[in-house]
Amino acid sequence: MLTSGNGDPRVCAVNLLRTVRGEVPMARTKGIGREHIDAPATRSDGLRADAEWVLETYEPRLSREKTALMADEAVKGDFELQASVRRKEEA
Repeated sequence: MLTSGNGDPRVCAVNLLRTVRGEVPMARTKGIGREHIDAPATRSDGLRADAEWVLETYEPRLSREKTALMADEAVKGDFELQASVRRKEEA
């Protein structure tokens, strides 16, 4: 946990995407589903959709611009989830 900046919605979004669903005792649906860990690359659309749902559900202060799954070393099966978000304008 950071010593400061935890209220920043971008920090909260990063924390949500690094959390595995089921890890938060009083909010079991927070985080990315376990079924995406070690899943084959052919099922990567499920991870992207899950990440989008988590951000839309638990971080309403942000609007998602783009979510992409990048193949760092596709031969080894290493992927990186990149989410581009921005703060919603206050009305």
